[in-house]
Amino acid sequence: MNGFRRIWGFLSSAFVGIFYKFHYEEPIDWSKTYIICPNHSSNLDISAMCVLVNNNCSFMGKQELADGLVTGLFFRSVDIPVNRESKMSSFRAFKKASEKLQQGISLVIFPEGMISDHYPPQLCEFKNGPFRLAIEHKIPIIPVTSANTWEILWDTGVKHGSRPGICDFYVHKPIDTANLTIADADTLRDQVFGIIAQQLRLTEKLYTIA
Repeated sequence: MNGFRRIWGFLSSAFVGIFYKFHYEEPIDWSKTYIICPNHSSNLDISAMCVLVNNNCSFMGKQELADGLVTGLFFRSVDIPVNRESKMSSFRAFKKASEKLQQGISLVIFPEGMISDHYPPQLCEFKNGPFRLAIEHKIPIIPVTSANTWEILWDTGVKHGSRPGICDFYVHKPIDTANLTIADADTLRDQVFGIIAQQLRLTEKLYTIA
């Protein structure tokens, strides 16, 4: 399923002239298990992460994705849907996420939990979930900055359309969590937020920080 998804992510974008360029702070050893945390301004971010992650992975995403024609195929099989309005749903989702990590399966979690309603988009507050998971399981976190996907296709593209182009992603070096405790979750969250926010400023895009 992951192999199919990587091919689908590339071809579905390339067909309309959209390509992904990944800038690595250091090489990533994809034989290891990670939690990948990108910012989120476009549905293209999902396809890009499918292309980026070169091992078995699962996405954690909103429940509505399970009803999609394509996304539903994955969210009913390898991915983890979550209704953030329901504490029980969130509990079940994070329990399943823990099981995935224990099986050596990487997770892709967008820590904003949403795409900003503002245009140009804002970097929204990060949720604590992925950082607590990383610490509990001693899994490294990889921050990923999506720099300009919103310029190619913002959100679903309904309001501002889309255009061909190259989407730039900055893959930061993994953050080790082996020596952290749950008490450090907020600090880790703020560290990842700061890394992504700084990269957005460096790219000099019209991306505002909430």
